[in-house]
Amino acid sequence: MKKLAVLFTLLFAVVSLVQAQDKKPPMSPKITAESPDKNIKVIYGQPSKRGRVIFGENGLEKYGKVWRTGANEATEVTFKSDVMFGGKMVKAGTYTLYTIPNAKEWDVLLNSTLGQWGAYDYEKIKGSDVAMVKVPVSMNKTPIEKLTITPANSSIAIAWDNMTVSVPVMKHGM
Repeated sequence: MKKLAVLFTLLFAVVSLVQAQDKKPPMSPKITAESPDKNIKVIYGQPSKRGRVIFGENGLEKYGKVWRTGANEATEVTFKSDVMFGGKMVKAGTYTLYTIPNAKEWDVLLNSTLGQWGAYDYEKIKGSDVAMVKVPVSMNKTPIEKLTITPANSSIAIAWDNMTVSVPVMKHGM
């Protein structure tokens, strides 16, 4: 009888643990977006605003701090051909995309170290940066609920909450 009670208690604990794990907020969806000409591909975790302040001193992403520009794994950008990324020459390949948001302009960084979770180890890998460009902020008339990264044939736009930035991207040699 004692063994049955222990087994029952153990089973109850396991079921409770599984139910508790089910109550965690769902992971952000993983989005893949490509430019119409297929030269630029971006893969990122798409967080939602959910009533939170996103940017600024009281925001989720602090001004002046490196951000993975997405959720979960750091965002990756692939260029199928050499490009001018905000005026900087970048070879064809896959890069990790980071940003440093500020009120009036953002720094947008490409780094050659792949497979990062968030921006936690950025200080250790910043020597692998291949480009850093400053781009102006445009304020959105209405807040954007989900982070949206849109590669076009000649730019990559990043929009979330009340801010949008866009980096010009031109195929090299054009």
